[in-house]
Amino acid sequence: MSKETGAGEHKRLLLIDDDPNLILLVKDYLEFRGYEVITAENGQEALETLDQDTPDMIICDVMMPQMDGYSLVEHVRKNPRTSWIPVLFLSAKGQSQDRVKGLNTGADVYMVKPFEPEELVAQVESSLKQASRLIQRQEKSADSAPRIQVPFDVELTPTELRVVQYVARGMANREIAEELNVSQRTIESHVSNMLGKTGLHNRTELARWAIENSMA
Repeated sequence: MSKETGAGEHKRLLLIDDDPNLILLVKDYLEFRGYEVITAENGQEALETLDQDTPDMIICDVMMPQMDGYSLVEHVRKNPRTSWIPVLFLSAKGQSQDRVKGLNTGADVYMVKPFEPEELVAQVESSLKQASRLIQRQEKSADSAPRIQVPFDVELTPTELRVVQYVARGMANREIAEELNVSQRTIESHVSNMLGKTGLHNRTELARWAIENSMA
């Protein structure tokens, strides 16, 4: 069997499991297929890794000490820097309600242990292709529309910056108010202040401006 290149070229995977044998087996198999694999033993350690590093995909055990897979994925999905990363859950629980819970929590793929390494590789490749299609689509739509123009000296307060990040994630004023523990009216006034400062017309333009300028 020759070492295959191409599929996994330079893709970094974060593998999280508290079973050292499984880590060794899966890491070995994925590295053989050309992937770069970084590992963590639990969710807490994985979050510390994610602070320093942004992998192309996360493969994560569900039941782990300190922080389980569900909590980890909720953290990953909340952070705009990591929210796009595909997540594959590995679990010993194969009941349909377990699968449903895993997918509803934010995992993209749910695989039951024991699994065939070939199937794991196929799921990883499929998830990475899907993620790159989404990224290309976003880049295309950004290219086709002219960049949003605002006065270059716009200064946002720290609170406005947080609010605009939530706006860019598609959250409604009510949801942002709940997240920041303030009234909806307060959020509305922050949004209208930012529209005034930037000369933009609506929340959609505000969101695009934040994304284009890497605030979100």
